[in-house]
Amino acid sequence: MDLGIGLPVTGPQATPERIAEVARSAERAGLGAVWTYERLLRPEQPWMLGLDQVVPLPEESGTVYDPLETLAYLAATTSTIRLGTSVMDALFHSPVVLAKRLATLDRLSGGRMWIGLGQGWMAQEFEAAGVSPKRRGAGFAEHIRAMQACWGPDPVSFSGRFYTIPEALIGPKPTGLTLLAGAGSPVALERAAALGMGLTTVIFDWDQLGQGVETYRKAGGAGPLVIQVNGSISDRPLDERMPLTGSPEQVAEDLTRARALGADHVLWQPIGAEPEELVERITEIITY
Repeated sequence: MDLGIGLPVTGPQATPERIAEVARSAERAGLGAVWTYERLLRPEQPWMLGLDQVVPLPEESGTVYDPLETLAYLAATTSTIRLGTSVMDALFHSPVVLAKRLATLDRLSGGRMWIGLGQGWMAQEFEAAGVSPKRRGAGFAEHIRAMQACWGPDPVSFSGRFYTIPEALIGPKPTGLTLLAGAGSPVALERAAALGMGLTTVIFDWDQLGQGVETYRKAGGAGPLVIQVNGSISDRPLDERMPLTGSPEQVAEDLTRARALGADHVLWQPIGAEPEELVERITEIITY
C-alpha cells in the first residue's frame, strides 16, 4: 500500500506552475500517486440527482482544471509517480474519444495512469453535457465495455443499446492503464466487479467502507482498492475526527485498518490544508 494526494486543480489558487510543483514534490517525497478530478461547472443551485438534499458546492468549484489535460502536462514533468483521476464522469464523453485519449495518455506516461470513472450525479452537468441521466447504470456499464472493445484487438466493433462502433482499426492500445470505478452503492459495487474494474471510494466511516469492500470482493472484484479521504492531516492529535484524519500518528494507526481491508492506495484531498504542507505530513507518515 502506498499514499497519494489530490492536486490543487481548483479555484483561483490553481496554476500550472503550482500543480506541477506539488506533483514533483510528491514524486520526490516517494508518494505513490497524484490525483485530479472532473467538475464541468458550478451551478447556482446544485442538488443531488434523485434526492431532495441540497448540496452546496464551494465557490472555487467554478474553476477546475480539466483532468486529462492536466495529467498530460504532468506526464511530461514527472517520471515515476502514478497519475490518476478520482473521478471523471464517463457518460459526459464519447467512449471512442475517451478511449483514445486514455490510451494516448497511458502511452505518453509510460503506463502510469490510474483512471477512476463514475456515472455522474449532478443534474445540471448532465444537462450541460447533453446526456440523459437515465443512462446511469446500464449506460455506464455499456460505455466501459465500448472502451474496452476499443482497446482490444483490431478490427474493433461494438453494438449496444446506447453506443455503436463500426468495424475499424482504433489505436493506440494502452499498455499499463488501470481502470477504477467510483462506486459506493451495492449495485454500483457489483457492477464495478462485473466490469473488471478496480475500486475508488470515499471513506466516511469504517463500517461503511468495510461493507462496501466486502460487497465488491464477493461479487468477484479483484482490482486495486483506492481509498479517498476528503479531509486532511493535522499537526496535532484530534479528539473527534473522521477516519484517516488527525495527526500523523493517528493516521498511521488508521492505515493499519486500511491495509487489513486490502487497500492498495490511500489519497488525501487538500481540503482545509495547503497541498505543500499535506505532502510534508504524508511524508512524515511514510517514515512510521
